[in-house]
Amino acid sequence: MVVLVPLVLGILQVGLVLHVRNTLTSAASEAARQAATVDGTSSTAEQRAHDLIDDTVGAEYATSIDAAPTSVDGYPGVEVRIEASVPALGLFGPGVQLAVEGHAVQERPS
Repeated sequence: MVVLVPLVLGILQVGLVLHVRNTLTSAASEAARQAATVDGTSSTAEQRAHDLIDDTVGAEYATSIDAAPTSVDGYPGVEVRIEASVPALGLFGPGVQLAVEGHAVQERPS
């Protein structure tokens, strides 16, 4: 029993960190797609990422969101980078820094 409780809590903590990382990656990718539309801007991408993070895991994880033009396989595109601190020990423990990115190819007007 002494070994089982910390083991289960450790598995739950790894699940929490992976969930937050995957949610941040999804928000970055969705925000990049939003900015890559014909009428998209960096500010709309940053707002979209912030809204998605706020709705799913909470606003405290949206500490740094940056959208910038980039090149995706030689084509013009958009990169959204999100940096956040994820608690490493429980929900209120010290944080581990995560940085995730999402990319999308810029649309061209027809």
